[in-house]
Amino acid sequence: MLDATARSGGTATVSPRTAATELAVATAAGPAAPTGFAARVTRVLLSPWSRFSLLVALLASAATAVLLFQPQQLLTNGWPPQLGGAAAAVAYAVAYGLCTVAFVPRPLLNLAAGALFGSQLGLASALAGTVLGAGIAFCLGRMLGQEALRPLLRGKWLKAADGQLSRHGFRSMLAARLFPGVPFAAANYCAAVSRMGLLPFLLATALGSIPNTAAYVVAGARASAPTSPAFLIALACIALPGLAGAVVAWRKRNRLRGR
Repeated sequence: MLDATARSGGTATVSPRTAATELAVATAAGPAAPTGFAARVTRVLLSPWSRFSLLVALLASAATAVLLFQPQQLLTNGWPPQLGGAAAAVAYAVAYGLCTVAFVPRPLLNLAAGALFGSQLGLASALAGTVLGAGIAFCLGRMLGQEALRPLLRGKWLKAADGQLSRHGFRSMLAARLFPGVPFAAANYCAAVSRMGLLPFLLATALGSIPNTAAYVVAGARASAPTSPAFLIALACIALPGLAGAVVAWRKRNRLRGR
């Protein structure tokens, strides 16, 4: 190292080339990882169960806010007069999505969409709100709940449902949306915990929600004329799938009891 240093008065001076090399190594190494108490706190806050606890707290807060403030009354009793046309439909779709995350029943929101905007614009607004709410719930469940809940999928039925959603996500979610007996929120979070992709989930939600949503929206739009053919057809489209779902569930239950 004699060629890399110059000695003056017994003091060693590092050459510019050596100093640049050491600086580059230090920069590449990056900042030191936190150690001690800070590291333990960081690990606890970012752990799967801490994130899952945050998800539960968010959903509980949203449900409590709905019970206290009842935003669905604003949606059903009337819309702010300063909003109209497409702007009102977009605002309603955003409110619809947030309300579904807070567990406001979708049938009520669909009826209100029809009553406020009519059949066509109401259907577009309700479908947009359905996809928005499903997407928010899916992202929350995927970021905050998947890592904590996946190790718990040990039962035969849970593993089968997870495998079905993970391998055949689009068609499985499409069937869940078309079948009236599957709760909207439950389907959202089951898909989030599985390995299903976001885009197939949203597309299946949009397509599978059309029949049921349209029936409620048309019923809401024609509620003032309960004897009209459109209103009666809408009621039939609501009642018949529900009856079919109840029959299928009853038969499945009897088969399971027989085993």
